[in-house]
Amino acid sequence: MPKIKSAKKALRQSTRRRKVNEGRKITLKKTIKTFRKLVQENKGVEAKDALVKVFSTADKIAKTKYIKKAKADRIKSRAAKLLKKIETK
Repeated sequence: MPKIKSAKKALRQSTRRRKVNEGRKITLKKTIKTFRKLVQENKGVEAKDALVKVFSTADKIAKTKYIKKAKADRIKSRAAKLLKKIETK
């Protein structure tokens, strides 16, 4: 355990940030998983709504710098590509 005041504060901050980041990670994974499930079931209308959710979630998380902007763009691109694949069938 830290003894110095600043080290104690740093520990509190890192603990709090770890919890927040874990929440962000879970949120992003859930939205992507939901979207992929809808695509698998060929539910186009619901998948479009889920795609919007994936886009906004990825952008929000990239804004907080949990993931890089390029990764958010890659996630969005792959999701849009998946949706387009079922729409062309």
